[in-house]
Amino acid sequence: MKRSPLITHISWGRMVVEGVGEGKDFKLYPGGGRAWDWNETGTRHDPGIQPADVTELLDHGAEVVVLSRGMDLVLQTCPETLDLLKQKGIEVFAEETKAAVERYNALAETTPVGGLFHSTC
Repeated sequence: MKRSPLITHISWGRMVVEGVGEGKDFKLYPGGGRAWDWNETGTRHDPGIQPADVTELLDHGAEVVVLSRGMDLVLQTCPETLDLLKQKGIEVFAEETKAAVERYNALAETTPVGGLFHSTC
């Protein structure tokens, strides 16, 4: 099993991910990750995380998905995104970013987990 990279630092507007680097927002999955550019899928705070945002995580083998809602819980998740994950039998957690990082890091020790992380609002 490819392990998902751990998040070693989280603060407002800044994250550090082992083997991936430093940045603001990230898509992480078993075996790696990359910067999360919202413009790729048209993601905005509302209606929120798009199905296309999570598809990449599933394509890399994520069996559980952690969605951060931002530090101030501003980022929403489209109902279609949650429907897609449910249809595929994927357990999903949507939490404030610091709580999401803690859950993701704990899961990464034993589970093929993917995550979308937004480090500001």
